[in-house]
Amino acid sequence: MRTAEVTRNTLETQISVKINLDGQGGAVLATGVPFLDHMLDQIARHGLVDLEISARGDLHIDAHHTVEDVGITLGQAVARALGDKRGIRRYGHAYVPLDEALSRVVVDFSGRPGLVYEVDYTRARIGDFDVDLVREFFQGFVNHAQVTLHIDNLRGVNAHHQCETIFKAFGRALRMAAEADPRAAGAVPSTKGSLNG
Repeated sequence: MRTAEVTRNTLETQISVKINLDGQGGAVLATGVPFLDHMLDQIARHGLVDLEISARGDLHIDAHHTVEDVGITLGQAVARALGDKRGIRRYGHAYVPLDEALSRVVVDFSGRPGLVYEVDYTRARIGDFDVDLVREFFQGFVNHAQVTLHIDNLRGVNAHHQCETIFKAFGRALRMAAEADPRAAGAVPSTKGSLNG
């Protein structure tokens, strides 16, 4: 089973992440940021990964450090669970609608961090959640999972719908890219013979 457990402790946050890439979509989430928990649940459910994430952060300041550091720690856990990436599909993509909103996410377990993020939210906050933090979450993930990630919200009027389609599509794309490819016979899916940068 492709599993990992990672902890991150700084003066700003204390975070623990457990992941099973071959799970059933179960999630136990307690980040202290309810909207983030809701979005992480989308990753688990639609990515069919089991996630346990707990976080304590300096929420008396704002949610920035917590959201970014959860992204960092989740990225580290995914990278550890994938190992040398032998036999995976490597690439994944998904389009996900939610009512009027539609997002596309494409991921490549390339071994190189890169984020292209094209999202124009219709408002700056979803409840108490600052939508700028979504980019920070994915930047943290990308840097530490060592993936190339393209995120495009193609349309949307409701900011909650825009954001939720992004996380659902990310879960689906992650699932596809991390899947075992039965035709790959344990090979690293790269002409370089390595996906470690």
